[in-house]
Parts: sequence; structure tokens; C-alpha cells
Amino acid sequence: MKTSDFDYDLPESFIAQEPVEPRDISRLMVVDRSGQPIQHDIFRNIGKYLNPGDLLVLNQTRVIPARLHARKSTGGTIEILLLHREDGLTWESLVGGRGMSKGRIVTLQDGLKAEVVEVLDGSRRRVRFAEPVEYHLANDGQVPLPPYIHQKLENPERYQTVYAKTPGSAAAPTAGLHFTEQLIEHLKDGGVNIAYITLHVGLDTFAPVTEDAATDHKIHTEWCELDSQAAEEINETKKAGGRIVAVGTTSVRTLESAAAKPSRTEARLDDEENSAVRPFMGPTGLYILPGYQFRVADALITNFHLPKSTLLMLVSAFANRETIMSAYEVAKNEGYRFFSFGDAMLIF
Repeated sequence: MKTSDFDYDLPESFIAQEPVEPRDISRLMVVDRSGQPIQHDIFRNIGKYLNPGDLLVLNQTRVIPARLHARKSTGGTIEILLLHREDGLTWESLVGGRGMSKGRIVTLQDGLKAEVVEVLDGSRRRVRFAEPVEYHLANDGQVPLPPYIHQKLENPERYQTVYAKTPGSAAAPTAGLHFTEQLIEHLKDGGVNIAYITLHVGLDTFAPVTEDAATDHKIHTEWCELDSQAAEEINETKKAGGRIVAVGTTSVRTLESAAAKPSRTEARLDDEENSAVRPFMGPTGLYILPGYQFRVADALITNFHLPKSTLLMLVSAFANRETIMSAYEVAKNEGYRFFSFGDAMLIF
């Protein structure tokens, strides 16, 4: 499987630089995997394609203001981008600036000290703060936007979902940005149920695969949680014949990481044997490529993704590569907006 199979040409003018207002008037492409013609709609009408008893799975992660500026003892400035918290004081980070070797101490704008305790690959560093940095983010931190967005976001909350709850992401689960509170309530009134999971999105989500063979790529790990309540809702939906509609590739990755895998050597109760998922918490390194057999997700709401990205590969696995690459060409011809602030696609 070649990485080039997931490449496509995208003029920069197709990349959305700002979100639409209100959130739910973004465009919606509807792709039926059975081969029916593509439909074009607006996101506000997504309830037309959902059934009573379906379960929307939403990622409730919240983007933290993870971009920090600090000063070296020599007076030079650097940027620290928090990626992943390893303990109460230590974060894996991207550090921009010269001379950031092990032992270097820098000072944030409000005086908090931070030390580089380990040099990782490239600009990654393991950074230890003198006290938990979370207390300083509100004043010193900025919400990081994807590298392809060049305009300042006037309202940082537009890079959060309306249901964002659990801080920890360096990037938003963008498929959820199209939902308004009113739309969610409308869907509930129509019999669609809601379950919440958490996956903290890392910036590696934007990194293209550089290996010639997609299977040679080492996927990034992300922390996720699917609790017992969500597991019960998912399993009950499956038993009742409803569909599990994953909102975003992050929800897919969490669902499939929590997929139940009964052991042949271990006696289990009937309801355990028939479970679609079990509660799961921890890092996931699940790499979904075409050929993957999905165990949980029945439908997917997603945005239009970067060329040669693991996200495009996941979506291609869900529908099939030819269907998705053809749909992307249709999207360009129809003037859809791409990437984080762009339009949406429903695949079922």
C-alpha cells in the first residue's frame, strides 16, 4: 500500500481559514457506501440521515492553551508547545529556539521556571516545570491553531466543540465543530441518542506520512477513555439494532480501541460475549488502514483531511480508497471547504 495512493492536489484557496457562522450551516456531503449517488446538504439537516435509536459518539476533549512563550537567561525568546502530560510537572513538548539542550532553564512570562530534562527527536523535548503548568495556561497560554491556518481567530471558543469538557488536546476534534447546542437537542428530540468519549488529540494528527509504504509509518499514540456508561450505551444500541455514528476519526479510534475481544480460553457471561465494546482507558496506537475490519463504528461524520495523512487513510478504510478519493474530487468541483474549519462528510 503506497502512501502516494492517498495523495491529491489541493489549491491553497480550498483551505478554510475561518469557521462559518453559525456552526451548523457548513456544507455536508453525504456518501452512501452502497454506491448510491453523493448527496449535498447543509450540516443543520444531518438529522435527515439519522434514525431514532442511532447513537452519536462525541469526543468531549477540550483544547488547552498549549502554546507558551518563555525567555532564556541570555534574553532570547523561545516557544513551548505542550503535547502530552507525562506526570504532574513533566510534558512532552515541541520547543522552538536555539540551544535548547538538556539542562537548559527558561522562564515563562509570569515567572514560572521550566527545564529541558531530555532531548527527544527533532524539536521535541521533555520539559519539567517548577509547578503544575496548568495554573499558568489561562494567563500565559494561547490555543494553538493548525499550521495551515494563517489568520488569527477572533474567538478562541470557535476552535472548541460546544460540548468540550475535559482539557488535554493540542488540537480540536474538528468534526464536532459543526454541532450547536440547539442541533444536539433537536437530534435528541428526534430519538437520536448521545454518548461521550474522550481522546486527547496531538499535533501529530497533522503530520503527513513520509514513508513510501504507508504500512512502514509509525502511528502516534493518543490517550483516550471510553467509560462504563458509554460502553453500556454503545452495547445497548448495538443489541437494539441502532447504528453507532462516530463523530470524527478520534471517536472511531477510541471506539475501535475499546472493541471487545473475548478470549477463547476464558469463560464469559453471554452479555460479555455479545458486547461491542468494553470500558477502556489509556494510550492507543491503533493504526487504521484500508483492509481494517471495523468492529464498532457503523457510520462516520468527518471533515476533509490532508493529503497523505493517517486520517485520510482511516476514512479510506471506512469507505474504501476509490470512493473517498472520488468524493474529494467532487468536493473540489463543488467548492467545499477543506480541513479543520472546513465542511463535513457523512459516510454510512
